[in-house]
Amino acid sequence: MPEQEGCFLAADEFERDWFVRMNNTGGAVDVWEVYSIDADDLIESPEGHYYFPGVVATSNLRLVQQDLPPVRRH
Repeated sequence: MPEQEGCFLAADEFERDWFVRMNNTGGAVDVWEVYSIDADDLIESPEGHYYFPGVVATSNLRLVQQDLPPVRRH
C-alpha cells in the first residue's frame, strides 16, 4: 500500500537525494522535475514530506536524471 494517495515531491536537492537513496535498492531509478504544480495544492504527510494528492500530468514532467544505479547497503 502506498503511504499516501498521491506523489511525493522533493522540495530541494537534499530531499531529492534522500528519496533516491531511500528508494533506490532494487534497480536503477529516474529523477523527474515537476512543474506547474501550485505549492498550495501540496499536503504535508505525518512524516513531514509533501505530496501532490493526485496524478501529475505527463505534460508537467521533465526527465533530469536517468538510470541512477542502486545504492549498495553495507
